[in-house]
Amino acid sequence: MISFSNKHRSSQEEVMDRLDFQGDELNNLLNDLKTINKWLGGNHITIDGVKKLIKNHSRDNTITILDIGCGDGEMLRKCADYSVKQNLKFKLIGIDFNENILEIAKSKSAGYSNISFINIDVVNNTEAIPESDIVLCTLFLHHFKNEEIERLIKEFLVKSRLGIVINDLERSKLAFNLFKLVHKLFLKTKTARHDGLISIARGFKKNELVRFSEHIQNQKSTIRWCWAYRFQWIINKNK
Repeated sequence: MISFSNKHRSSQEEVMDRLDFQGDELNNLLNDLKTINKWLGGNHITIDGVKKLIKNHSRDNTITILDIGCGDGEMLRKCADYSVKQNLKFKLIGIDFNENILEIAKSKSAGYSNISFINIDVVNNTEAIPESDIVLCTLFLHHFKNEEIERLIKEFLVKSRLGIVINDLERSKLAFNLFKLVHKLFLKTKTARHDGLISIARGFKKNELVRFSEHIQNQKSTIRWCWAYRFQWIINKNK
């Protein structure tokens, strides 16, 4: 039974957080996640954050973007397509701890010469994270405990030159109940239905994100609610 609390983030674990998660179930889950993002327009929140961080950046210079917890690389491909439309130079690097999912990401991104992938467990090996201009965390932070989140953000900020774009879920009872109503109609995998509910229960209230930001030095944070039940948190690194 998946529980929900307005007061506290859930500590229940998602199936996709297992290192041995692979095969048809993984492929089908990724398709379900793509469907969800397409319905709810989640990817544009991250792209909008990138636009804001690079608005004063010279178009002649290459911008290195690191996507933490990149999954199958969809966000990186969206960034690559955006850079072509805007005549920008992006170097895009995806990081994930699951080698199985990175093999899928490499296959799907084969047509993009500016996208590469690295297998790193960022929780236990932050030193291996390469330096970049921008770090992306799209639906990534809710997988972790509060103390881990604060530590990771501080590490990511050190590794970035311009800042961080965070796109993650609001912990909303309404969103939780709506998902329970529709997930069986539109999602094919039990894993997507199970993990989707846990993801919402592990999401954030705005005041929780504000508290995180207050513990992080050398930055300016902008946090806003976005449809559908997401938060965009842009961390501008002080120069």
